[in-house]
Amino acid sequence: MVSGSCTKKTGNVIEPKIILTPKPGPGPRINGAKIFGVRPGSPFLFTIPVTGERPMRYEVLNLPAGLVCDQNTGQITGVIEQPGEYFTTFRATNSRGSAEHKFKIVCGDRLALTPHMGWNSWYVWENHVTDKIMRDAADAMVSSGMIDHGYSYINIDDCWSVKPSSGDSSLLGEPRDKNGMINSNKRFPDMKALTDYIHSKGLKAGIYTSPGTLTCAGHVAAYKFEEKDVARYVGWGYDFLKYDWCSYSSVGRTDTLPDLQRPYILISEILKKQKRDIVLNLCQYGMGEVWKWGKEVGGNSWRTAGDLGGSFEGIATALFRDGFDVYSKNNLHLYGGPGAWNDPDYLLVGYLSNWSGQTVPTPLTPNEQYTHVSLWAILAAPLIFSGDITRLDNFTLSLLTNDEIIEVNQDPMGKPGYRVSKSGDSEVWMRQLEDGSIAVGLFNRGETMAKVTAYWSDLGISGKQKVRDLWRKKDLGNHNEKYKARVARHGVLMLRFWPVIR
Repeated sequence: MVSGSCTKKTGNVIEPKIILTPKPGPGPRINGAKIFGVRPGSPFLFTIPVTGERPMRYEVLNLPAGLVCDQNTGQITGVIEQPGEYFTTFRATNSRGSAEHKFKIVCGDRLALTPHMGWNSWYVWENHVTDKIMRDAADAMVSSGMIDHGYSYINIDDCWSVKPSSGDSSLLGEPRDKNGMINSNKRFPDMKALTDYIHSKGLKAGIYTSPGTLTCAGHVAAYKFEEKDVARYVGWGYDFLKYDWCSYSSVGRTDTLPDLQRPYILISEILKKQKRDIVLNLCQYGMGEVWKWGKEVGGNSWRTAGDLGGSFEGIATALFRDGFDVYSKNNLHLYGGPGAWNDPDYLLVGYLSNWSGQTVPTPLTPNEQYTHVSLWAILAAPLIFSGDITRLDNFTLSLLTNDEIIEVNQDPMGKPGYRVSKSGDSEVWMRQLEDGSIAVGLFNRGETMAKVTAYWSDLGISGKQKVRDLWRKKDLGNHNEKYKARVARHGVLMLRFWPVIR
């Protein structure tokens, strides 16, 4: 265990920033997803995520026709024309040795076969986002090494289009050209150049709009221009679209299910016609129990509740309410899966906007931050970081780049986890994984240290189990019938169990 030099104080609670995860070793380790979906004829971009000393040499065995792998960068590009499942092997080699990793490419009609991983601008830059900020974020995702753990999306949130009647000249301009195609504001002088830059780093680019007339922040949105706007996004080269309800309430009703579904059906049908894969994130805050129909209307993910960081000081309250209670109360694990994920909002660690013109450390204590990331991994939620990616301290980086936690999140079976027991403020959550193991989270929602017990009868397992602490990457021996541990206030012990074979 390595201790950081800083502490985090929330109210009367003071906790040290303790880094639990050992740093990656010098030898190659291939990380991230084991499966990837693409549609026939769409541009393919995937960067093999590998930690270890550089230089690194990359290879792909049995790469399908139409794709090439850059042996120096690990970027796989090209186009697959023939539908099918392609079984490949990644190989990475440096001066310390080699590593291999089985990887399946599914060329068909489904995208986002594992939860999205990336960065979004909103909770740190909100309405101050610029072209330079987005380029700096792409640079930081590479230089920090986040790309080597599977992070791939660099997503603009609100405030890139023109804001009519704004007092800020940088947000003004012609909202659309003579053909009705949407324009970016002056802070984004060349969107195609921006996405080209992001793609050159081996990353993907995301954009934001609303089905209403204006976005949440009052910028021009897509209402009655949906086909033209999607064509614009495709021309610019975007790979991800966050579609935020906002002003649609003024043009569409919210009192019936067809009303709630209509704008998302429309946009998803348009996206399906494009010769470019654009992942669709429905952002409508859980209205109408969206988890029951988000996949049906074409969503690759859907927000399950309100903004986690709508109130800066209320982030911890929202984490426990919207992360734990909304999820367990509504049995959301029954609805998520490959290509369609429950989205409880972004990872709010590191430096965030406090909505008063300052960028300050997250109000979450260190233990709450471990809880935040652990729960998102068990839920199979998208891992989209929304803090300042250019100011990552070692503690925050360790939270975002633990490969054993990420492996749980990106498990190819794609079966979300759920709560199996609750005793007072103590909860046990589990997630079944492809190899027959299970991820288990021992959570303490109470205000003091507590003993939390995972019983085999609750987990649906029997016999001796090998137990591993995923944050510390440490084996804890073989156990039978139960596993009990002391868990800190608002903290977690994140485990993985394998049956012991005699």
